[in-house]
Amino acid sequence: MNTHAVADDGLHPRPQLRRAGWTDLCGPWGFAHDDADEGRDAGWHRDPAPFDRTITVPFPPESPASGIRDTAHHPVVWYRRTLRLPAGEVSGRRALLHFGAVDYRASVWVDGTHVGDHEGGMTPFVFDVTAALTPGQDEHTVVVRAEDLPWDAAQPRGKQDWQDSPHVIWYHRTTGIWQPVWLELVSRTHVAELCWTADIAGASVRLDAVLRGPVRRSGDRLVVRVGLRLGTELLAEQSALVTDDRVVMDIAVPALRNGQDLDRLLWSPGSPTLVDADVALLIRTADGVEHPVDEVTSYLGIRTTGTADGRFLLNGRPYYLRMVLEQGYWPESHLAAPSAGALRREVELIKELGFNGARVHQKVEDPRFLYWCDRLGLLVWGEMAGAFAFDAEAVRRLTTEWMDVVRRDRSHPSVVTWVPFNESWGVQDIADSPAQRAFVEGVVHLTRALDPSRPVISNDGWEMPDSDMWTIHDYAGSGKELRDRYGSAAAVEAMLTDARPGGRRVVLHPDARDPRGGRPVLLTEFGGLSYRPEGEEWFGYSTVTSPDELRSRLGELFRAVTDSPELAGFCYTQLTDTEQETNGLLTAGREAKVPVAEIRRMVGRPSAAMPTEALDRHRQEVEEAQG
Repeated sequence: MNTHAVADDGLHPRPQLRRAGWTDLCGPWGFAHDDADEGRDAGWHRDPAPFDRTITVPFPPESPASGIRDTAHHPVVWYRRTLRLPAGEVSGRRALLHFGAVDYRASVWVDGTHVGDHEGGMTPFVFDVTAALTPGQDEHTVVVRAEDLPWDAAQPRGKQDWQDSPHVIWYHRTTGIWQPVWLELVSRTHVAELCWTADIAGASVRLDAVLRGPVRRSGDRLVVRVGLRLGTELLAEQSALVTDDRVVMDIAVPALRNGQDLDRLLWSPGSPTLVDADVALLIRTADGVEHPVDEVTSYLGIRTTGTADGRFLLNGRPYYLRMVLEQGYWPESHLAAPSAGALRREVELIKELGFNGARVHQKVEDPRFLYWCDRLGLLVWGEMAGAFAFDAEAVRRLTTEWMDVVRRDRSHPSVVTWVPFNESWGVQDIADSPAQRAFVEGVVHLTRALDPSRPVISNDGWEMPDSDMWTIHDYAGSGKELRDRYGSAAAVEAMLTDARPGGRRVVLHPDARDPRGGRPVLLTEFGGLSYRPEGEEWFGYSTVTSPDELRSRLGELFRAVTDSPELAGFCYTQLTDTEQETNGLLTAGREAKVPVAEIRRMVGRPSAAMPTEALDRHRQEVEEAQG
């Protein structure tokens, strides 16, 4: 058993709710395919015999890093491992078994007892397994059955291919466990969730905490105490009486009242200031003495996002978005990162190329990636993995999982926009189907209700019925085409109302008098230039045949986009080559195809749409970066 105070590369698998001790359950597990789906009836949860292979968790069995490397259709897989957990350590405490993500359905047994099921391939879940642990036993067995049906089009799957082999823009499947698994021992009453929301105008921070376990005690009282720190500076300290399993606290932060000293507290890519938080659950006796019950550490960023006058706003100021499409896929480990360090390096690479944001595409990324975006300063668009079919079951699945996604990630300051749908995937007939349009609009309103602090993009790319930003996918092959389409207000309005860059109208039922409605317009997929040094042509939206041609075409496209006074930002396709999709700025091995300094100059070219204040600030940042 590998017990950590800190995770691989110093990072806990759940960075915004950390306890001092936890047990890492990644590494070798027993493994078996179950193509006949006989394991449940045959009692595999009690029988070690079927587990005749070894897999390295959390890498999916399709990937080389897993040790299995089998990309064929295997709709059901099983995992088994033992762990040492002395009975004396558990006494009086609860044992919580955590899974970062298992694609798509999971059933879990501990010591032969079924402890729970979960549906949703992108979201975390936890089971209290205390009652399942065999009494007096120090060694215990965990068994997981994962079901992922490649042919189920109503299942949210993103870019995972349903065919035998990857084709066009679809990649190898990710089956089963693909994010960390860990165990922690907690008090009978403990903190289960934390959500942070900053109110700059109100000079406060709201904590919404969820507790598990009994909260009412005769005589004694439960209290939550919160401390907020910026380095060694104590910003706030406050306590609240616990009356039920949800505690909502509005914590006054006096330093936020000084408007002239506000910037040092605010989070942004240029200054990613994070506030550390200590949250303690205490028993307060009748004579006022307090005893700790549970203690966790967290962090938050103080910032606002919004839109106004055709611009995206960060901390109330226009902010030009320079983003890149991030597939989050590695040749050796597929959707799972090869290491915690690789997640940090991915963020560093994006910033080194000059981008200030990433659109994580058709994937809900590991929380450790979001931690590094928070820590290093990179904006993120949180996007749901799409289904491919529309019916009542697809509606239920996507809505349920999307709510869990928003709940998991809403405290990350780096996440500035929600994207529940992409290019009408799963709602292919939205232009003509009232039911599909109602579904998309309903999810948009639901997202705003769950988190009113961020803009929501309804259907990134085209066919948007309602959206806080108009976002267009346009793989025009030349700078001239982009200038003709986005170089003036009239041209942009024509794109929103009449043009069909993806073969589909951009805005459904636009207001003829004011198509934009004051919303920002962004080009959120463009470029897609494909170049392979060995000359083999795979998939790309446009092909180049040499490094010089790639450099020239990239410069042409970036100049055309940044010269537009109408666009509020862009997202280039894409960061890395991914399987047969060879249109990355970097190879699949994260090597630049054009010198990094040249890409950075193209990406960071001042935009004609940037207000004078922002342009001056941008130039100052460039000068500082150049020494």
